[in-house]
Amino acid sequence: MRPSLSTRLITSVAAAAIIASVGLSQALAQDDQQPIRVASKIDTEGSLLGNMIVDVLENADLPVDSRLQLGPTNIVRQALVAGDIDLYPEYTGNGAFFTDTTDDPAWKDEQAGYDKIKAADSKAHQLAWLTPAPANNTWAIALRQDVADDNDLSTMADFGQWVGDGGEIKLAASAEFVESDAALPSFQRAYDFTLSEDQLLVLSGGNTAATIRAAAEGTSGTNAAMVYGTDGAIAAASLKVMDDPQGVQMVYEPAPVVRQSVLDAYPQIEELLKPVFESLDRETLQRLNGKIQVDGLPADQVAHDYLVEQGLLD
Repeated sequence: MRPSLSTRLITSVAAAAIIASVGLSQALAQDDQQPIRVASKIDTEGSLLGNMIVDVLENADLPVDSRLQLGPTNIVRQALVAGDIDLYPEYTGNGAFFTDTTDDPAWKDEQAGYDKIKAADSKAHQLAWLTPAPANNTWAIALRQDVADDNDLSTMADFGQWVGDGGEIKLAASAEFVESDAALPSFQRAYDFTLSEDQLLVLSGGNTAATIRAAAEGTSGTNAAMVYGTDGAIAAASLKVMDDPQGVQMVYEPAPVVRQSVLDAYPQIEELLKPVFESLDRETLQRLNGKIQVDGLPADQVAHDYLVEQGLLD
């Protein structure tokens, strides 16, 4: 038996009401979505990476609350653990301090260190470490490019042999780098060389900007500098970082760290950020950091331009 016209009209109206109700519910659910609170550290590279994360997530139409350049490591880390933010870029090597295991040799191996902090943070704080960048932002020694090229130097093993054979070297460094057993003394033991006081220019307070400038300008005869591997001024100053094949220093690879509950709510975060971080090797980060530190461009512009160039935005 076919339903009457009036019955069909009533049924159609009811169906329309149900569809409208479902649509309204979905819209309300979307409105109720909590934004992903993205933060970063206050330094140049933190701002660069944070802006990349914000740009990619917003490009994918995910709700984002930007809290970039929130503060130093301890502030941002505590905010994540406390649930006050949801996502920020951190360095694998800092896991040694977060877990109070700085003597563990795992931190000097990129995969072992990553696996260790990933497991520890998942268990203790329900945090997920995503794909890291293949760039080690750790203590390093960089030589003037012309000196490196003239003497065919690219690793600390080359450097150690060159110094041992009487190579003319003068290193600009901070007192911490010279005196801390984990820094220059560790390099000297591993690569069998010794720098005398005459071969060192110890700068008071010596941050890497000052040591890089000293080496670039030849201050007091310097031709080498204490650096961090992805410092933005390295390329602009025509310096070359010596690779550390023995893994003397802890590995500091940047990676997004996100609260697991947020990743469960937005599982696409992992795949969205993976190609971004995989594209960031040491030289790329040096170049991008240099655009900010040396050229004075805004971090958000540098981040956006890079993502567009790499085809990582729609």
